[in-house]
Amino acid sequence: MASPASAPHPTECRRGSTAASTTPQASEMAPWASAPAAESAAGGRSPGTSSVPAARSASKGDRPVATAWTVDGAPLSTPATAPARSPARTVDASMDDNDACNGWLVDTLRTHRPPAPGGVAVPVLLPDHTLTSLDEYIDDFEGGQGLVRARELGPPGIIETIEAAGLRGRGGAGFPTGRKWASIRAGGLEVGDRYAVGNGAEGEPGTFKDRTLMRRNPYQVVEGLAIAAATVDAVSAYLAVKASFEPEIAALTRALQEMSAAGLVGDVPISLVTGPEEYLFGEEKALLEVIEGEDPLPRLFPPYIYGLFTAMPQMGWSAGIDLSSDGVAVPSSNPTLVQNVESLANVVPILGHGSDWYRTMGTAESPGVAIATVVGDVQHAGVAEVELGTPLGEVIERIGGGPKPGRTIKAVLSGVASGVITARNLDVPVSYEGLAKIDSGLGSLGFIVYDDTADMVAVAHAVSKFLYVESCGQCPACKFGTGEITAYLDRIATDEGTDRDIEVIGARLDIVTDANRCFLGAQEQALIGSLLREFPEEFAAHLEGAPPAPEVLVPKLVDIRDGVATYDERQARKRPDWTYAEE
Repeated sequence: MASPASAPHPTECRRGSTAASTTPQASEMAPWASAPAAESAAGGRSPGTSSVPAARSASKGDRPVATAWTVDGAPLSTPATAPARSPARTVDASMDDNDACNGWLVDTLRTHRPPAPGGVAVPVLLPDHTLTSLDEYIDDFEGGQGLVRARELGPPGIIETIEAAGLRGRGGAGFPTGRKWASIRAGGLEVGDRYAVGNGAEGEPGTFKDRTLMRRNPYQVVEGLAIAAATVDAVSAYLAVKASFEPEIAALTRALQEMSAAGLVGDVPISLVTGPEEYLFGEEKALLEVIEGEDPLPRLFPPYIYGLFTAMPQMGWSAGIDLSSDGVAVPSSNPTLVQNVESLANVVPILGHGSDWYRTMGTAESPGVAIATVVGDVQHAGVAEVELGTPLGEVIERIGGGPKPGRTIKAVLSGVASGVITARNLDVPVSYEGLAKIDSGLGSLGFIVYDDTADMVAVAHAVSKFLYVESCGQCPACKFGTGEITAYLDRIATDEGTDRDIEVIGARLDIVTDANRCFLGAQEQALIGSLLREFPEEFAAHLEGAPPAPEVLVPKLVDIRDGVATYDERQARKRPDWTYAEE
């Protein structure tokens, strides 16, 4: 893939339809810029360009590992290194409203702030149309609200506001966002440098939310990452997506270029990193490996303990090489914030409108909005922003049009990470606590619908095979266990199974999570175990000679357009060693 084109002309500052000749100033919206863009360029460093090699351009076989560009399009091809520690930054909470452009921007943004809580302006994340320029983002979608308010609050105030809003991660785990940011910021120079990563390496089956967000509103993702990087005092930031995400790469590149040219990303350089197709690329510890030019094999320790470019030895894999000085590398943990792109986008309106406003939406334990995907046996596939706490059946009806005529819903999967949701639970609130009460999970809000024609044994085999193939093999209990479960499910689905096969599957489910580095084994345990519990009659029917189960495709999504979901057909040919069988 060719590197992005050079940055466009500086974005003009506009008041309504009247364009001014000046450009929005970095000091107004970029909260902790140590020098305006022009000054940085005068000092020999182009604005928005990192002096730190972000990742190594590499390819192993036909699988790209990591390719990175800085925001001005300069390709990076040298080994990943740790940068020298940047000078300590100070926060100037004042804002100069006398500047014509800055004054217009602040007045405009403050005018757009909503009245006191009690009503909500929707959408919060997804505009009604694709935003194609920075001007459009600022004029039509209140762009820059978060940066202006971040400058006023400073890092402690930002974290306090996010915690008060109750924002939880939208990548699947649902960890409190404010608490995560505080943990990365904690500690002194002894912990080393800090980094921030926006995780856009979406791969959960049935999920297309992050790609929709990055296509339609890339500016809010970049704004959220810029705020996060400055808040945790990062020396560098990265946006990670799969190399196959071409529309998303184009949109993010455009947003990075325009916002960098306008000085709206602060003094923390942001690099766009593309990586392989593997499911585990989206796992935060594996994602750091990809940024450093390795395969997506999860590390043993989480990013807040063992972050990017650390010089400490690592169990099983290479340590980062510290080329920032001529002396011996100093051991450091380099705490790294890894945050899903939707989580980052949520930060912008939370800061701009306030935590009380955000809590007017959703539930007490799951405040706010989220982006949901609905695919499968529905009238049309789709992606939409929903208020948390909305009943699942209503979400399916609104986004997917409900089941096809004459059919009823039998089951719904929340990706392939949680227990199955049966028809009797379609009124469950789409919230963290709601789905937890029925032994399922919110995950990344990718809902795969199966109607009354579906064979749940075939579904179990398909999702188990997906997890087996995508398991990295570092943990024997996971790779061997998912493989054994898949093989016995295949026997049952093809009417060759026995009662003993069910017993073996149960035994493997008990130990598939032993000594695991990531959550994949637990996903197998939760999902396959729930299918066995909820649909025992279908497994029994196959043991007693029912017709063989049909092949079922796992909805690993390539695109959703005009209500039609396109699945990755190559996934069916993928082998457990991550190669592909010939067609």
